[in-house]
Amino acid sequence: MMQLNYKKLIIAGLVLLGTAAGRLQAQESPKEEDFFRIARISSPEGTLLEVGGLCTLPNGDLGVATRRGDIFIVENPSSKQPYFRKVASGLHEVLGLAWKDGSLYCAQRGELTRLTDTDMDGKIDKFETVYAWPLSGHYHEYSFGPVIAPDGSFFVSGNVAFGDEEWWRGESRVPWRGWMMHISPDGKMEPWATGFRSPCGLGIVDGELFYTENQGDWMGSGALVHVKKGNFVGHPAGLRWSKEPDSPVKLTTEQLYSKVDPRFRRDAQGHAIKPENVEQEKFVTLFDMKKYFPEVQLPAVWLPHGVLGISNSQVITIPEGVFGPFARQVLVGDQGQSKIMRVYLEKVNGEYQGAAWDFRSGFQSGVLRLAWGKDGSLFVGETNRGWGSAGDANQGLQRLVWNNRVPFEMRTVSAMPDGFEITFTQPIDKKSAADLASYQVESFIYKYHPVYGSPTVNTEKLALKGVQVSPDGMKVRIVVNGLRRYYIHKISLPGIRAVQGSYSLVHPDVYYTLNNIPEGASLAAAELSTFNSATAIKAAAKTATTTTSAKTVSNAAKPLTTAEIQPLLNKYTCSSCHNEKKKQVGPGFNEVAKRNYSVAKILQLLRNPQPQNWPGYATPMPPFPQVPQADVVKIAVWINSLK
Repeated sequence: MMQLNYKKLIIAGLVLLGTAAGRLQAQESPKEEDFFRIARISSPEGTLLEVGGLCTLPNGDLGVATRRGDIFIVENPSSKQPYFRKVASGLHEVLGLAWKDGSLYCAQRGELTRLTDTDMDGKIDKFETVYAWPLSGHYHEYSFGPVIAPDGSFFVSGNVAFGDEEWWRGESRVPWRGWMMHISPDGKMEPWATGFRSPCGLGIVDGELFYTENQGDWMGSGALVHVKKGNFVGHPAGLRWSKEPDSPVKLTTEQLYSKVDPRFRRDAQGHAIKPENVEQEKFVTLFDMKKYFPEVQLPAVWLPHGVLGISNSQVITIPEGVFGPFARQVLVGDQGQSKIMRVYLEKVNGEYQGAAWDFRSGFQSGVLRLAWGKDGSLFVGETNRGWGSAGDANQGLQRLVWNNRVPFEMRTVSAMPDGFEITFTQPIDKKSAADLASYQVESFIYKYHPVYGSPTVNTEKLALKGVQVSPDGMKVRIVVNGLRRYYIHKISLPGIRAVQGSYSLVHPDVYYTLNNIPEGASLAAAELSTFNSATAIKAAAKTATTTTSAKTVSNAAKPLTTAEIQPLLNKYTCSSCHNEKKKQVGPGFNEVAKRNYSVAKILQLLRNPQPQNWPGYATPMPPFPQVPQADVVKIAVWINSLK
């Protein structure tokens, strides 16, 4: 096998326990803001830009639609003094905007509308209904789009309503709620696919339709999904209409429910009641459903909830020559965490899959819509109405600008027969890259069930057999034991450093959705480095003594620290809605601590939340009966320690 002289490296690793560690940590690595700047765009005084739609016009002007029903054209949008011109008002909650053949198109609550300035006086004077769809009047029946297909037709998606008794349970009360609608320019609609819960983000990638889903009932986490005609993507509400003659989906509600329990039943203590007469294992996943029903479409890329957003939105492709080394990759916005993620897609065995990273956080409000400017910057439309956001503002329009410096990042991650190939934007230090201690890999998945969201389940740490570093230092192959098809593989590279500056990666964690494992030859053992400095350091320190057992017991009795509790908060998605010190979607944990709830009371409220306890929050908390009692106790003790 490939072996290098690691004697100095082992010594250096031991020295890290002393003063050298302090010097290494003191050298701060560049961050997101060092490469991508968020620029403010001033809107007219008194204007509320709760942005629901964005599009760039052929002349470089920016079209802006708001949830309040206004349409603006912004002239010179990248300049220091953009000019806002209101061209229409009075529309019904516009949540998408597109430009085609001299007209704007938008999705209102109940129709796809064409808007045209026929006399060229700067005002829309012609409003035409392209196609109208039914509404029940429920507030959650948002309509998103349109996006324009390569042939000039339109796609529009429809949210489900919520249940009367359990607010989070999705319902399709009128035809084609929870569906993707394909609409021709002359107004003919064909149902395209179903299984959608809250399909806020639509986009065309390489000529194909994609959308982003939001976590909720039946949806364990957000995801980026490739949508083909006749697909079922997971939420059963829309199956109510699958027996209609023009439905391309033939799966019925009864067929689905024969394989997975549709009920969410709890006993008085909040424990799930075991379903009867249903083929259900310890837990069911969406890929289990695909075994029975081929029309099930799995996510191309999962966006782990609470990590890569909590309410995923716009899908947009990075053009050539823009944003450095990431051309043709995909950006996805997120409303709740006020940030943008990056996705690399590839096809394996004819199906999309790929990798997802954080990209840029810190926007002033929830990121809902994205549009490219003529100058290569990215316009970001924002709102947080109806759903809180990490950004403190409730609306806005900003611009993301690349400063032409290349960040030290993973550029791509590709699946291999025996692991993954990772390419970088800059050469990596070969010694650190050849050390197995520089990598960590684990895999996990989400439950498919009617409960709101899902914890990560069936998590396994995967062992690395070896690594191969390319001669130019621009890529590595890692050979991993125990790859699992359909699972999310978290790959962490904490030990990788750049040749210049010895910087760590801006984003050292990536999440790869492995829908298919490629065929082909694995790397031979002789081609791999198998050195692991962590093992060597552990062996060298084997004779070290530990502190007294009394001190260990004392420490164990103390509340966990924030750093120690964070993995549990992430696992059960608590951190997606709650921040330790400030209001997010829900109250800050410090505010909960002030209520002086007992541990038993916190356990009770987690099983059966009481929205009236927290007036003023737009989104009630769903029940979380799936969190084990032992973990609830740890979280409750930590919360109470904050007071």
